[in-house]
Amino acid sequence: MKKIRLAIAGIGNCASSLVQGIEYYRHIGKEDCIGLMHYDIDGYRAGDIDVVAAFDIDARKVGKDVSQAIFAKPNCTHVFYPDVPIKNVEVKMGPVLDGVAPHMMNYPEERRFVVADAEPVDVSRELVESGADVLVNYMPVGSEEATRFYAQAALDARVGFVNCMPVFIASNPEWEKKFQEAGVPIVGDDIKSQIGATIVHRALTQLFKDRACLMDRTYQLNIGGNTDFLNMLNRERLKSKKISKTEAVQSILDSPLCDDDIHIGPSDYVPWQRDNKVCFLRMEGRIFGDTPINLELRLSVEDSPNSGGSAIDAIRICKLAKDRKVGGPLLAISAYTMKHPPVQYPDELAREMVEQFIRGEISDQEIVRPKLGQAATAR
Repeated sequence: MKKIRLAIAGIGNCASSLVQGIEYYRHIGKEDCIGLMHYDIDGYRAGDIDVVAAFDIDARKVGKDVSQAIFAKPNCTHVFYPDVPIKNVEVKMGPVLDGVAPHMMNYPEERRFVVADAEPVDVSRELVESGADVLVNYMPVGSEEATRFYAQAALDARVGFVNCMPVFIASNPEWEKKFQEAGVPIVGDDIKSQIGATIVHRALTQLFKDRACLMDRTYQLNIGGNTDFLNMLNRERLKSKKISKTEAVQSILDSPLCDDDIHIGPSDYVPWQRDNKVCFLRMEGRIFGDTPINLELRLSVEDSPNSGGSAIDAIRICKLAKDRKVGGPLLAISAYTMKHPPVQYPDELAREMVEQFIRGEISDQEIVRPKLGQAATAR
C-alpha cells in the first residue's frame, strides 16, 4: 500500500483538524465520503497519510503523543473524530523565533501559547530520522523567521514542503530557485480554505466580471475566536496576510482596484466564537445602464476543518510530485489550494491543471514552467 509519511510544524487547530480528518477518512468508504475534493489521488487516499514527526513550542503539547497534543489547549476547534489512536510520535520542541506575539501574554493561558521550558531539537535531523516525505507548515501568521526556518529544514532534509501560512516561500524567486535546484517540491503560500472567505470572494468577483458588472469597491471583514485571531490583533504581523488575501481577489480583475476601494483582512478577536470564523463581505458595482448594484454576504464556518479540506490534497499532490521527481513550486496545486501562489491561475483552470497532473497528462516541465499568457497573474 502507498503511504505518505507526514511531519507537522505547529500542532494547533489546523493540525488538529488535519489529523482527525486522516483518521476519519481512513474508515469511510467512497460511497459515504463527504468533504474530500479528491477521494483518491493516484493511489493516495486521505487515510494513507501517517504522521511521523511533529513540532511545537507549547508546554501542553511538547513531550506528548501527537494524538493527545492535538486536543490540548489552546486548541478549540470542532472535534469530529475524538478517538484518534496513539501514534507513538512525540511532539518535539521547535525553535520559538518569532512564533509568539508578545501581546498574547496579556491573555489567559487557556487562550494563548505557553512556551515550554525545553531546548529545541535539530529539526532537519528529526525529519531525516523520521523518514518524512512531506512537512506541512502551520506557524502562526506573522512568523516570518519561523516559517523560513522550517522551509530550510525541509530543504536540508529533502522533504516536500506545504506552506499553509502567509509567508512568501513558494512565491519568492529566491526560495523558488532553492527548491528547484534541490529537486524538492513545494506547495504554497497561505492555504485557501475549502469553502472560505477568499474562494467565495474570488468566485463572486469572477461572476461580476463574467456578467459585465464593473466592481467599484469591496471589503471582506473576518472575525473569530481562535489563537489565529488572537495572534492577529498585532497588526504588525498582518502585512503578508493582507497582501495574500488582497492579491487573491485582485488577480481576478482586469484592472485592479485602487487601495482605497478594497479592504480585505482580519477585523477582530471574539473569544466565544472559538474556531468559528465569520466573514462579512460587501461588493459594490454597476450593471446595465450604469445602474448600481450592491451585494452583501455573511459566511460562518469552522475555520480549521475548512483548511484541512484543501491541505489534504496539497499534501498528497506534493508526495505525488516527489514520486515523479518534480522539484520546485507546484504551480497548479498551489493556485488551486493557496491564496498567494507563484502564479494566480483562475480557479477553474487551476482545477483542470490539477486533474491533468494527477492523471499524468501534463508533463512535469509544463507544471513547473507554464506558458505565459495561460495565467492571470496578480503581479
